Amino acid sequence: MSTYSLKHLSDQILLDHLAALLAEDRKTAATLLAYIAEVDARQLYLPAACPSMHVYCVRVLHLAEDAAYKRITVARTARRFPAIFVAIADGRLHLSAVGLLAPYLTEDSADELIAAASHRTKAEIALLLAERYPRPDRPASLHSVPASAPPDGLAPGRVAGAPPPTTKVVPLAPQRFALELTIDQSTQDKLLRAQALLRHQLPSGDLAQVVDRALDSLLDDLERTKFAATPRPRAATARSTARSARHIPNDVKRAVHARDGEQCSFVSDEGVRCTSRSFLEFDHVDPVALGGQATVATVRLLCRSHNQYAAACTFGTDFMQARRAQAAMEADVILGLCGLGWSTSDARRAVALSAQLPATTLEQRLIAALAVLHPGSANRCSDGPTVAAWLHS
Repeated sequence: MSTYSLKHLSDQILLDHLAALLAEDRKTAATLLAYIAEVDARQLYLPAACPSMHVYCVRVLHLAEDAAYKRITVARTARRFPAIFVAIADGRLHLSAVGLLAPYLTEDSADELIAAASHRTKAEIALLLAERYPRPDRPASLHSVPASAPPDGLAPGRVAGAPPPTTKVVPLAPQRFALELTIDQSTQDKLLRAQALLRHQLPSGDLAQVVDRALDSLLDDLERTKFAATPRPRAATARSTARSARHIPNDVKRAVHARDGEQCSFVSDEGVRCTSRSFLEFDHVDPVALGGQATVATVRLLCRSHNQYAAACTFGTDFMQARRAQAAMEADVILGLCGLGWSTSDARRAVALSAQLPATTLEQRLIAALAVLHPGSANRCSDGPTVAAWLHS
């Protein structure tokens, strides 16, 4: 008898078994989310040649794209608010409920919101949130409306690698796809203008061909900028000693791009190669800090995730976290200097030249950079001590 043929069961036994299986399924779902959250937090998808947890769930765990996105979002939210795990295991909350609640959960509101949403349908939870967090009426007119954003700082982290929800590409037939997306007025104007200017070559004005030509032009520009692609490359010359040690010559970029096939070259211990073609970066196999050189044999393409992972393997996780924090502070200093009227190039130069000063806070780093840019006035406030003295105080 087939395991899935249940005709021999009585009505009551059938209902009892269904309830028991559903209860077990909820407990399993909560446990699964806990495992997803922990694997995500430890970034164990990186050694498996996956650039993100979403890719790992789809490619290794074989979840559907939408199912992976939902489970990662819920897992991250439940990791912040562990009461969600218990509520899912008990059957008080479903995954869609957590997705609706996630943008509004805080340390103060989590327990109360979880209790209020328990055993409610998706529609009922939407009404509950509308009552507690009302939004203004939409105007009675036809125009584009931006997606509403959750309260600042409350939304869980973006699920990297997941497809944007506002764009759809649907296969129709072999090598034929339907593209659906939302564009703003300026993009519409550009599209109509391109269509009009191409009428001599494309009398039909077929939008698919207009987009195809536009993408050809865009790709040419992007490949030239990122990979130094050119139909007539110059012959390689002797390397200039004045250039930064991190500089990668154009001929090396072109050769590495051709060799790695515009794809992350990271390979797992099992021999699986990362499939990412997004956020690609040139990486020195032997780090520049350890004397690495920019040659075709010692430069590779890595996605940003695996570039960071390779650096962490070499220098340690704590060191890389400190470096990322330093880079974030330097970016804020550059932004502040630009806001004061300095050019980006001058701001970057000042940040680099002031990096050795004993400044640890954002304010100290900003003042130190100002001292480099304008020694005459930045070194001394109107009635205060010199910047150098202040930094050492």
